[in-house]
Amino acid sequence: MKKVLILTYYWPPSGGAGVQRWLKFVKYLQDFGWEPIVYTAENGEMPVIDSSLEKDIPKGTIVLKTKIWEPYSFYKAFIGRKKDDKINASFLSESKKPSFTEKISVWIRGNFFIPDARKFWIKPSIKYLKDYLSQNPVDVIVSSGPPHSMHLIALGLKKEFPQLKWLADFRDPWTEIDFYEELMLSKSSDAKHKRLEFEVLNTANAVVSVGKGMNESFKKILGKQQEKFHVITNGFDEDDIYKGILEKDKKFSIAHIGTLVKSRNPETLWKVLKQLVNENESFKKDLEIKLVGKVDFFVKEQLEKYGLSSFLHKIDYLPHSEVIKEQQKTKVLLLLVNQTKNAKAIVTGKIFEYLAAEVPVLAIGPTDGDLADILKATGSGLISDFNDENQLKENILALYHKKVITFDKNKIARYSRRELTKELSGVLSALG
Repeated sequence: MKKVLILTYYWPPSGGAGVQRWLKFVKYLQDFGWEPIVYTAENGEMPVIDSSLEKDIPKGTIVLKTKIWEPYSFYKAFIGRKKDDKINASFLSESKKPSFTEKISVWIRGNFFIPDARKFWIKPSIKYLKDYLSQNPVDVIVSSGPPHSMHLIALGLKKEFPQLKWLADFRDPWTEIDFYEELMLSKSSDAKHKRLEFEVLNTANAVVSVGKGMNESFKKILGKQQEKFHVITNGFDEDDIYKGILEKDKKFSIAHIGTLVKSRNPETLWKVLKQLVNENESFKKDLEIKLVGKVDFFVKEQLEKYGLSSFLHKIDYLPHSEVIKEQQKTKVLLLLVNQTKNAKAIVTGKIFEYLAAEVPVLAIGPTDGDLADILKATGSGLISDFNDENQLKENILALYHKKVITFDKNKIARYSRRELTKELSGVLSALG
């Protein structure tokens, strides 16, 4: 087998969306002639822990780990958090509004920790992996970001081993990520982010993105070598689908699975649900708003504002195996896109597990974006634009009255993790 070294910060027992993509690729790569070797942090700052994911790591997989120093202990002390508190991603605040010190810390983060708080791990990782590769050569290296420090580790290795092929994989954008403007960057810091992003895109032998929109954005940044860019979406693992009998929710449950941050708060949905509750007594009796995972304090305030708190069923973070069951039990799966300038290019990873659950999807986002294209192609649900209350109301009532959603199982099957790993192996083989 050919060998591929994968640099990923997120790895079991870390839970959450960030770990899924490369865990599943590693699970299936050997089926297509590639032996994966994983490099990750021994003591990284993980928002959630999910040890159940360790079952997907193939026996005998080499996992290299080194210790990482991150400035989070100073950050927690600065904002008055406990040492053992978890740091949430994407500016999520579960218990209170961001304090003044938290706002200052965001500015520090954006301007002094470039590209991110893992920057102090870059040089030690390059040194460690240079020694490792000298004794244990591989055919291709892969870096998975964010955090984009992983790409800078790979960039350093590429300079040490110019003949080594490098695939840079982006689960999210870099300078076009939805919270980039919230980092309050100075002109020089913004320029440094963009310079590093360009250098990674220019130096990598292949660049993979999870969606068409992101792929096109990277092409525009580089402006050349268009053939090096590829799209390999996220997906679902057939092994994860619960095959037993599950009792469906008795109420008309609209469930959002995963982190619900302030920038993804669907105020239009809360407005429409309030209207329906006031207009329709049977709908009021049947409604359940099910939020599974971390929820921003602002979202809870919004539910209270629109008189919907009594309909809320809040479920804290669950192991992935239990999340799958919740998805399959619910009546409607809610899919939200952040209302940002790159909204058309956003394809949240959860959409593919939603498809596999064969539960109707209620989506709010650009009706001409990547996500809308997937929903339309697979026949998996209904979408309305961010502020289109009338269409959203129509979509909710259609699902409430059990509108038949015709799932195209053949097109959904294209998003299985095994099929996607087959695509990845083709890109790797073209390099190595």
